[in-house]
Amino acid sequence: MMVYPRVSLYALMLAAAGIPLYIHLPRFASVNLGLGLGAIGTILLLIRLVDLVQDPLIGWAIDRWPRAQVAFAVAAALGLAVGFPALFTLRGGQDVMVRLIAVLILLFSAYSLGMILLYGRSATLASDRTPDALMTLAAYREGGMLAGVIVAAIAPTVFVSMGASSQGYPAFGMFLGAIALITALVTLPIWRRPVVVGDRLSLAALGDAGGLRLLLLALVNSLPVAITSTLFLFFVEDRLGLVGRAGPLLILFFFSAGLSVPLWTRLSQRLGPRTTLLIGMPLAILGFVGAAFLSAGNLFGFAVICVISGAALGADLVILPAMFSVALTRAGLRASQAFGIWSFAGKLGLALAAFSVLPVLQSYGFEPGSTNDAAALGVLNICYAVIPCILKLGAIGLVLALPTEERRS
Repeated sequence: MMVYPRVSLYALMLAAAGIPLYIHLPRFASVNLGLGLGAIGTILLLIRLVDLVQDPLIGWAIDRWPRAQVAFAVAAALGLAVGFPALFTLRGGQDVMVRLIAVLILLFSAYSLGMILLYGRSATLASDRTPDALMTLAAYREGGMLAGVIVAAIAPTVFVSMGASSQGYPAFGMFLGAIALITALVTLPIWRRPVVVGDRLSLAALGDAGGLRLLLLALVNSLPVAITSTLFLFFVEDRLGLVGRAGPLLILFFFSAGLSVPLWTRLSQRLGPRTTLLIGMPLAILGFVGAAFLSAGNLFGFAVICVISGAALGADLVILPAMFSVALTRAGLRASQAFGIWSFAGKLGLALAAFSVLPVLQSYGFEPGSTNDAAALGVLNICYAVIPCILKLGAIGLVLALPTEERRS
């Protein structure tokens, strides 16, 4: 079936777009544009305020005009195709913040449109509406996502090795734009499938379906990975002193996540999603604890942590959105508007992470790419490894509170 490979490709495009926004952007804006970490965190939070209104509206529009899903899919790809070359060719200057905010609003809007469409159309894109079929679709989708992450992680390093200037970012922007254009053309057939549209969404109906409980879990669970994603480059290059190794380590992390997806999918189909999450989530805590005690220069130790924490991420990525989709499908609710709220919850976690940890690091004198004292590096260590561990424990508590009756007939 060519539907699932095309789903994977569209997911690859979105993930390749998402990684620069969440991992490369803080360092690009601080080093290349000369912005302070506090300013970057504030910008990301302000854009999240736009998403607060925008994401649910995007989901409403997708459900309101189901015959326009081809137009929505193409618009999302074109927004990314225009936005990324514009972002990574920005230069510093007096109005750099205004220009950066404008480009980021375009990119985040296009990214939101594509993500909400892809996740909200799970029932349409799956071979049928059974939970097992939705879980299989999720595996293809998240496999594509992780492949896109690997592409985005390795691309800047490859471009630098080929002689690209400005840390490879301008070439990276053009590359992402090309991926978006190619994806728009290749994936057109999947958006012509007859749309499965459910009943009108309401908070009461979402609560009865168990969706509100899952939304809270998604928000809390997004915080640990949001913090570590925001600080990953800083931790590797400044705390561990592994300059030039962040790209390969990031690839290892997501490669581990990608390899784990089939395993988590099979475990979920056999044991149920709740039990599978309770197996996967403690792996993340193991990774956080291990990172906190690493000494500078310990490449092997952090590589092992990347494998462990990557595998844990694979469980989160494939199971949580599939659980939400199953809940919506069982209740017969319109999924796109619900996934608009889901999308906002995830991005709110990223914004809260940036807004909380980046100003704290700046207040302790941490400067990316510079010589930092022990106090600044100690705070970086706490923010990267200790705080996410505490938050993950809270997410595990929410999973324990989920209903235990999850086996499917």
